[in-house]
Amino acid sequence: MHERIHGQGFAKARARNLRERGEGRMKAIVYTAVLVAAVYSAVKILPAYVNEYQLADKIQETARFAVVNRYTEEQVRDEVYRTVEDLSIPAKREDIKVSVSRAVVSISLDYTIPVDLLVYQLNLHFTPSAENKSLL
Repeated sequence: MHERIHGQGFAKARARNLRERGEGRMKAIVYTAVLVAAVYSAVKILPAYVNEYQLADKIQETARFAVVNRYTEEQVRDEVYRTVEDLSIPAKREDIKVSVSRAVVSISLDYTIPVDLLVYQLNLHFTPSAENKSLL
């Protein structure tokens, strides 16, 4: 009889171990899926933010040089639009708002980048701008 009780206890312990291993596998699958989704999202989203940073830097630089070199509104718009095209940003030339006077150059742009995340359509909205005043 002692062997029968011992045998039942072993069977219960084995069943519990198998169940716990199954739960561990499920957790691993869920964590892996979340990690893959996060990496996939980052790969799709980060380039838009990097491009926006580069565009904002170029707009700031263009505003500084436009004041010093007395660029016209069209020259400023052309300079910014070249960068927009180089970075494949979905903005039109007429979306670039430029104001040039003797004392101030201001540049702004408003655009949205659609990002397809397979299960969700994300729209990233950016509004880079710069203003530079003449020291004279």
